[in-house]
Amino acid sequence: MIRHIVLFKIKDEYKSEIPQLVENFNGMKGRVEGLLELEAGADVLHSDRSYDLALVTLFDSMASFQAYQTHPAHLPVKKRMHEVRSGSVACDFEV
Repeated sequence: MIRHIVLFKIKDEYKSEIPQLVENFNGMKGRVEGLLELEAGADVLHSDRSYDLALVTLFDSMASFQAYQTHPAHLPVKKRMHEVRSGSVACDFEV
């Protein structure tokens, strides 16, 4: 299984959209084969080292994770995140 974690910094002009961005992520639940778990949420601490938004997913295999990259349910979410983010970091590991 592959755990995929992404943290996003959101541009100031889009921070009011964070609840909708979380819903966009949650909208992928049950729509992507091999996506076993998905959690998304907004930061609540707002510290200097905080990111604004987190996505944590679990895939049943590397093949499922790779297929997710171009899945029709993921592409519009990915596109929007590229528009609103000022930065992101990711970590992907086997569990």
